[in-house]
Amino acid sequence: MNTLSRVGIALLASGVGLALASVPTLPAFSGMASLSDGWEPLEFPKIDEHTQYQLVQEDGRQVVRADTAGGASGLITRLDLDPGKSLDLSWQWKVSNVFKKGDAGKKSGDDYPARIYVAFQFQPEKAGFFERAKRKAVEVLFGETLPGKALNYIWANKQPVGRFIPNAYTEDTMMVAVNSGDGQAGQWVSVTRDIVADYRKAFGEAPPPIVGIAIMSDSDNTGEKATAWYGDLAFKPRSD
Repeated sequence: MNTLSRVGIALLASGVGLALASVPTLPAFSGMASLSDGWEPLEFPKIDEHTQYQLVQEDGRQVVRADTAGGASGLITRLDLDPGKSLDLSWQWKVSNVFKKGDAGKKSGDDYPARIYVAFQFQPEKAGFFERAKRKAVEVLFGETLPGKALNYIWANKQPVGRFIPNAYTEDTMMVAVNSGDGQAGQWVSVTRDIVADYRKAFGEAPPPIVGIAIMSDSDNTGEKATAWYGDLAFKPRSD
C-alpha cells in the first residue's frame, strides 16, 4: 500500500491544526483519561484490520500499548508548527519483537512494530504539474489536502541504526532507522532526534511547517504480530 496515500489522506481528514507561535506541548499519554484527549484514530481505506491501541500501566507509568496482527492504523495529533532552525523530538518506546519479513527497502516489508511520523506542509510551488494534479484530485474526491514530505522514525528489522532509507512507495517519505533488530526488544529505549537536521539530510533543504505527528504499529504487508509501548512525545527547542 502507498504509505503517503494511507497516511496523508487520514492525517488531515478533519479539523483545523492548532497554530502556535511557540513550541507546543504534545498531548501526554501519561496524563490522559482517554486516548481521545488530543489524539485521533488514523485509519486507512481498504484496511479493515486495525492495530489496537489502549492506555495501560507499564513499568509504573501510563503509556500507550499497540497490538498489531496483520493490520494497520495509528494515532495522530495535528499541528501547525514552524520548526525553526533546530527542534528536538524526544520519546521512549518498547517493542516485543521485530518482523522477520520486515524490510524498509521493499514494499512487501514496509511494516514496523513501532514508528513515528513527522508530516510536513505541502509546498505546491516546488511540485511538478502531475504532483499538483494528483493532490488536487484527492482534494476533490475526499475534501482533504495531503501533507507534503514526511520523516518516518522506525524500529527497523535489518537496517543499521542511523541509516536513511527512501520509502519503497514514495520519494516524499524518508525512513530513518533509530532502532534496529531484536537486541533491545522488551526494553524501554529513549530517542531524541533533531527534526530540522534530519529533514535537511533527507531532502536537502530547510523544512516547511510541521502539520502532524503520528504513532503507528503496522503489519498489513508482512502479516506478522508485535506489541509496542509508546511513552510521551515531547518537543524541545535546542539552545545551541
